[in-house]
Amino acid sequence: MTSNPYPLGLRLDGRRVVVVGGGAVATRRVPALLDAGADVLLVAPELTPALRARVDAGRLHWVPRRFLPEDLDGAWLVQVAIDDPIAAASVSAVAAERRIFCVRADDRTAATAWTPAVTRHGPVTVAVLGGGDPRRAMTVRDAIRDLLAVRLVSNGTAPTPSRPDAATGATGGRQAGRVALVGAGPGDPELITVRGWRLLTEADVVVADRLVPGLLLDELRPDVELVDASKIPYGPSRAQEEINQILVDRALAGAVVVRLKGGDPYVFGRGGEELLACAEAGVPVTVVPGVTSSIAAPAAAGIPVTHRGVAHEFTVVSGHLAPDSPASLVRWDALAGLRGTLVILMGLKNLAAITATLIAHGRSPETPAAVVQEGTTGAQRVLRSTLGAVAADAQAADVRPPAVVVLGDVVSALDG
Repeated sequence: MTSNPYPLGLRLDGRRVVVVGGGAVATRRVPALLDAGADVLLVAPELTPALRARVDAGRLHWVPRRFLPEDLDGAWLVQVAIDDPIAAASVSAVAAERRIFCVRADDRTAATAWTPAVTRHGPVTVAVLGGGDPRRAMTVRDAIRDLLAVRLVSNGTAPTPSRPDAATGATGGRQAGRVALVGAGPGDPELITVRGWRLLTEADVVVADRLVPGLLLDELRPDVELVDASKIPYGPSRAQEEINQILVDRALAGAVVVRLKGGDPYVFGRGGEELLACAEAGVPVTVVPGVTSSIAAPAAAGIPVTHRGVAHEFTVVSGHLAPDSPASLVRWDALAGLRGTLVILMGLKNLAAITATLIAHGRSPETPAAVVQEGTTGAQRVLRSTLGAVAADAQAADVRPPAVVVLGDVVSALDG
């Protein structure tokens, strides 16, 4: 008779965890390890763009080669995220010799530890083991998540998390061959909408950007195809045409496809292009708005984008092109004359040129400024400065994307 597993919550803060493999499985599992504070060592010849972004941000260590036994020196846990059974068995054999628990993505029966189906609700984390059956664990997990999400309203009724999606015409069953453009929010996995999360639970394929909260990927069903469509600035990327084709091809093959984007699909997310590509191919599309970082990141830093008596307007602009670029559609001279709040996304690279242009067209160099890096996440950083100094200050502080720049008196509106 097979013994039941012993449930245990591992406190991994500052402890070494080795992940072998740099593909889709590792992309899904690493965020939860980082969220637990683990010192993650990733061993793989190649990485997905999403994992490479975490390496570049200094979140984890990467050894660009195949596994060696000494990689487990000082490790508390091993996650084998490769589908080669021979290579996976060699890693777990070394782990067994050293009495290190080993999770195996390729063979649960050969593992000494299992990754449960997890749902998080504020300070509550629920982990479900389904006796080795991932689908059973996910089904129970989803039912528990629905219960945790229920909030009684004033008339004593509660929302029904499993209601049909009117846009799909479903009446309780799933309609195959469709795409949902879902905004995942600004970074905190709990800021995705209820509808967006529900569509994730129905997905056969998830096409995800690098700004998607990693913990959402950790909650996908094991059989979901995860396509890493990360568009890392000045690094490896998929052409937009290729992403469009993936959405269309998977949907025409009968799959439920979720295009998961950081923030909102229609705020510099190229969601409109993807919708048009699907429409041209006859693929039905549902659009689920997301919380945009242009508002959420400043709010998380204590900055309201509008405030009575301070700002009656706010403008969101992309700074990915320099002000003097012939391709830029932004009237920086006109923005300089506004009295309200200016929020700049994707503007770190060109921040010096942007601020100089605004000052040259009349905006005071003493205008309060702030930069919010990775807003709403545990890695959030806030730099406060002035329009005239913010570019140099951000460079000196090694502020990195994703970051939101806020200019205007609202930056100091709540001080004191």
